[in-house]
Amino acid sequence: MIEIEGLKKKFGHNEVLKGINIHVEKGEIISILGPSGSGKTTLLRCLNYLESPDEGQIVIDDVLINARKVNKKDIYQLRKKSAMVFQSYNLFQHKTVLQNVIEGLVVVQKKSVKEAKEKALEVLQKVGLKNKIDAYPSQLSGGQQQRVGIARALALNPEVILFDEPTSALDPELVGEVLEVIAKIAREGKTMIIVTHEMNFAREISDRIIFMDNGVVIEEGIPQQIFTEQKEERTRQFLKRMTPELDYSI
Repeated sequence: MIEIEGLKKKFGHNEVLKGINIHVEKGEIISILGPSGSGKTTLLRCLNYLESPDEGQIVIDDVLINARKVNKKDIYQLRKKSAMVFQSYNLFQHKTVLQNVIEGLVVVQKKSVKEAKEKALEVLQKVGLKNKIDAYPSQLSGGQQQRVGIARALALNPEVILFDEPTSALDPELVGEVLEVIAKIAREGKTMIIVTHEMNFAREISDRIIFMDNGVVIEEGIPQQIFTEQKEERTRQFLKRMTPELDYSI
């Protein structure tokens, strides 16, 4: 369903991705772990061409992109296959909750306002915000804003949702409400790739864990293997340092 082969990305002389190879099955939930600066966010941004990779190939569903031969039409087709949930929400501050969710449906998918509104209300109900449709982002908590971001991604009905540290900007008491919404979506069988520092959440929700460091995949496997039977010393060091954060259960 998703194939990433030989993906490389540099910023100046800094090689952030050094040849990433990842396969994701339809309906699979992948969590990507690793220290800051390991290339996790850049990988997600390359998957929907918010950043342009220098080399490599990306396949999502029936869309194939070669980084050396890409054109605008290819990028448009790829972006239709995925939706991104950002750590900083990225909401339109001058638009209401409903308008934020409708925007992509009308502008990108060319749906009628009536059809877009019906879909938006459906997904806002799913994330528990149907009673906030007329509120503006400034009137919402961080957790509520992130749930709007998730609703916006869901409304587009993408093949895969990419979550870039969706709880990192939240106060600790708001983390649980966002993770619970993500868990609910996961139970519905949506393909998801989640960059996160929430270790226990990753362990419980994921079909597979990928550990990255310094622009490469160090180790990957089922949660049981990654959290208790690591093959690589670098993975073991990272998880030992992060163990105190294993404090959330879904």
